[in-house]
Amino acid sequence: QVQLVESGGGLVQAGGSLRLACAASGSIGTINAMGWYRQAPGKQRELVAATLHDGSINYADSTKGRFTISRDNAKNTGYLQMNSLKPEDTGVYYCTAKVDGRDYWGQGTQVTVSS
Repeated sequence: QVQLVESGGGLVQAGGSLRLACAASGSIGTINAMGWYRQAPGKQRELVAATLHDGSINYADSTKGRFTISRDNAKNTGYLQMNSLKPEDTGVYYCTAKVDGRDYWGQGTQVTVSS
């Protein structure tokens, strides 16, 4: 009933920026939480940034000061702004949201940062 569609991934040189978007559609009542994860080849999926139960935002140590998440409630769209990208940021990025108490995941979008 709820779909998450991601966009904005691509290839960028080190030091560049990308903005990922995650548009939610379907039967949306209350978005309880949202977040972003990433997975590099051969590595476990890791948290990038996510809202916590108290409304605060938790960023991974490796992204603090460079990544920012935001949301446009009118458009039901979340964003991940990524600045000063490094090659180690390369991976598949996934958005996730808890809508009316249920978890949903996007299909992922590839981000590649070249040296």
